[in-house]
Amino acid sequence: MAPPAKLAHIVLKTGQLTRLVDWYCEVLEANVKYANDLLAFITYDDEHHRIAFVAVAGAVAPTSGHSGLHHVAFTYGSLGDLLDTYERLGVAGNEPFWCVNHGPTLSMYFEDPDGNHVELQIDNFDTEEELEEYFASGAFDANPIGVSFDPEDLLERFRNGETKDELVAMS
Repeated sequence: MAPPAKLAHIVLKTGQLTRLVDWYCEVLEANVKYANDLLAFITYDDEHHRIAFVAVAGAVAPTSGHSGLHHVAFTYGSLGDLLDTYERLGVAGNEPFWCVNHGPTLSMYFEDPDGNHVELQIDNFDTEEELEEYFASGAFDANPIGVSFDPEDLLERFRNGETKDELVAMS
């Protein structure tokens, strides 16, 4: 037996196909690989589709008590890439509703037009050993949610030359 090689894609049902496709393409800098009135595939990398959308008449936004998917997360290669994305999305009117340093990740949460939550993040540790040390320290047990942060302050500190380690330190 073998585990999967990778997570291939997610599929979202929506009552506003074009609006949702446009939002994800903007947020993820993705492009449409296929679309018709019922279905669309988008990708931002070498996978033929990372997100698929299915049009469902009368679809309604999930509620906080709704069971199922809580959020989907996308990891950026660097803090600079994440902050550039934050800045680009802010210019377009897409602001995160929550910014938090979880310990293992530094994350910004956005809401898509259907009310689904999307996490854009970076890994705070460069190696698996550093992450294991963090978990073994008990810090995550003491605060598994993390510490909220101001993305504008983080962006300014980044521009002023603070290192990634300084910027992602829990405080």
